[in-house]
Amino acid sequence: MFLKLNFIDRLKLPFRKDRELYASFREILGFYPRRLRYYKLALQHKSMSTHVHKGSDHNERLEYLGDAVLESIVSDFLYHRYKDRREGFLTNTRSKLVQRDTLNKLARDMGLEQLINSNSHSNSHNRYMGGNAFEALIGAIYLDRGYDACMHFLRKRILRFINIDAIAVKEVNFKSKLIEWAQFHHVLLEFKAVEDQHNRMEAPTFTTRILIEGLDGETGKGFSKKESHQNAAKNTLHALRTDKQFVQAIHDAKAKRKEAEEQARQEEIQAESLENIEQDHQEENQEL
Repeated sequence: MFLKLNFIDRLKLPFRKDRELYASFREILGFYPRRLRYYKLALQHKSMSTHVHKGSDHNERLEYLGDAVLESIVSDFLYHRYKDRREGFLTNTRSKLVQRDTLNKLARDMGLEQLINSNSHSNSHNRYMGGNAFEALIGAIYLDRGYDACMHFLRKRILRFINIDAIAVKEVNFKSKLIEWAQFHHVLLEFKAVEDQHNRMEAPTFTTRILIEGLDGETGKGFSKKESHQNAAKNTLHALRTDKQFVQAIHDAKAKRKEAEEQARQEEIQAESLENIEQDHQEENQEL
């Protein structure tokens, strides 16, 4: 049925508007879009938005939808591929497959990145634009063709060309990634020990909470401080990717801190200036 629809769509191509865009998506997807508006929206970065509060003319809503569909399909794929592996292994492998570095590379390799509509400033400052567009593309496929088409696309065009086994055993330093994110955005970051406990086997467990600009991030547990740091960083990176309000709160807190620092600097300059004036007066009085 899917191939039959694809054949019909190919017959209609010469009579369609945006024939070049249809052909570009055919190269990427392996089939022709039926509702091209979804795919155009998937490529529309919010820097090109004209309706600031509506959220209907850029790809963030499609990104949200695609993220959920992508995670579901990858979970199903891994569940059937690794029949004897535990939940922790499956969860970690899924995280590696859907992390931004992996999705960014997929967007570049597919030629999707070069189709994104964005202003030049955002393009140079948003390292996750390609990965976000990839998730939005999955959301577009879902709305256009349904869940089975998303499954077909990911299995036939994506997952079969990824070395899943190599990714599964690859160690990801989530703490370094979070520190890199904080440095890139010039925000304060703290790994705070919450509690140290012992489980029923008397093995110590550690809990770490992430603080960004004084705001509570996520927590992580582990049988060592290092493991708890990694898990807290991993959970916080996920929150930064999915919780727009959390990210905005961080930037608001950063702005308030910068404002307070600037005010303190001005007060220090003023106090120093007054001290110099007073010292000059004292020297003048001594000369008299």
